[in-house]
Amino acid sequence: MPANFLHSESLPAPPRIPRVLAIAGSDPSGGAGIQADLKSIAANGGYGMAAITALTAQNTQGVRAVHVPPAAFLTAQLDAISDDIGIDAVKIGMLGDAAVIDAVRGWLEKVRPAVVVLDPVMVATSGDRLLQESAEAALQALLPLADLITPNLAELAILLKEPVAADWAEALAQGKRLAALTGTTVLVKGGHLQGGQPDAADDDAAGCPDALVNTGGLLGQETVVVPGERIATRNSHGTGCSLSSAMATVQARVGDWEAALREVKPWLLGALRKASVLDVGTGNGPVHHFHHLQQLQDGQQLTDGQCRPAGHGPAAGEFAAALRAGATGDLEAIYALDFVRGLADGSLPEHEFAYYLAQDAIYLNGYSRVLARAAAIAPTEAEQLFWARSAQTCLEVESELHRSWLSTRPTDSTLGPVTKSYVDHLLAASVSGSYGVLVAAALPCFWLYAEVGSTLHREFLAGGAPGEHPYADWLRTYADEDFAAATRQAIAYTDTAARRASESEREAMALAFRQSSRYEVDFFDAPRLYA
Repeated sequence: MPANFLHSESLPAPPRIPRVLAIAGSDPSGGAGIQADLKSIAANGGYGMAAITALTAQNTQGVRAVHVPPAAFLTAQLDAISDDIGIDAVKIGMLGDAAVIDAVRGWLEKVRPAVVVLDPVMVATSGDRLLQESAEAALQALLPLADLITPNLAELAILLKEPVAADWAEALAQGKRLAALTGTTVLVKGGHLQGGQPDAADDDAAGCPDALVNTGGLLGQETVVVPGERIATRNSHGTGCSLSSAMATVQARVGDWEAALREVKPWLLGALRKASVLDVGTGNGPVHHFHHLQQLQDGQQLTDGQCRPAGHGPAAGEFAAALRAGATGDLEAIYALDFVRGLADGSLPEHEFAYYLAQDAIYLNGYSRVLARAAAIAPTEAEQLFWARSAQTCLEVESELHRSWLSTRPTDSTLGPVTKSYVDHLLAASVSGSYGVLVAAALPCFWLYAEVGSTLHREFLAGGAPGEHPYADWLRTYADEDFAAATRQAIAYTDTAARRASESEREAMALAFRQSSRYEVDFFDAPRLYA
């Protein structure tokens, strides 16, 4: 087997730091616009880039003047970035006039970024108008190109040409109408409601709620409401800019709007709660984007109810990268096994392969129960659906392939000692009460299996004479892109769980992953010992 067998490049890469482009106006006071966007992106673990649409003269007391550079220069900025740099998400803020909006629309249609969050900046918190009325029609045409629209209540009313919502129920109704009009998801924000809604029939309407609305049924639901605390502060300058930028950043990392909102909202509440620490200006001051760093400097610990953005615990992808580094020795041990070498070149005795498949079928039955447990306790519906689908795949797809092969060959289907130990380990993780520990324990069966499998498939293709290979049909299954995509998603969800976890829970996650990785080695070696 070639030496490079031990250095496969097929392993799905750890989630990269999201590269997020903010397209918005500049605020020289640093509280809103591009300045708030870049702080928000960094605070939530992204790499921020900026294309300036407008220059403002403003401070915490209000906007004094707005200058909109030629739209052609904005196009030049956008092209310069996208011609050179991969863009994982785009946040769009203040656009100024119709020519600027048309420039952004043309660029979006050409580049087609994966994530687009549009904050239709029309009216500042101070009440100042930031978009020319003549440009409203152009903005309406831009809305369907967004994946998420984040208007404040005044902007929501302007977009619908309706009065501003007086209560949460009407705000939700307006959000549904805008979602139907644009065909995209709308984030309805309760921050501008006067004093919360204590008399509302729905408890979610109390305090300061936000809701994701999608008439197509977001994750199987039309509306997902995330309640929140109302923070009494005059320092809310740039809140909308910060929220939309954070949503773009976290969405690029986790791939789920509900999970993104549930991570971003506690961070933003902390930024509002600690805003007075900054002591900036005499009017409506900015939020404290890096409040979590101040807490670390002060020796404070975040509670379980607070988010853990970059700066507290691992940054995005850091935990996954550490797991990958820790698995290197186990992967090398797997590649050195006689079973794996024989499977790659076709020399593996058939009775060993039959034993492996029989044990794998037994294992998958137990593994499916573990994945079903992950689905039951996952924090978001997207994760619930992912783990549930994975459990179903174990039973209906992979196990069927095993049964088809085994049905034509006699083999011992007795539960083997390694299989029993591995499944017992996973079941113990599933009753630990920790979602993070459970998915970390389940991850090697995705990650190491994908790594070894895709390497075996490449070696099989490179070996020639595929028709003469006794395990050709089996090795071809490793080329399944759906499984590779599922592996990448499992890695991302595990990494996100680690970012939410306490330090002690992350240690338990790492231990569970290492133990499962070791069991993967033993599982591949078991046919030599027990077949």
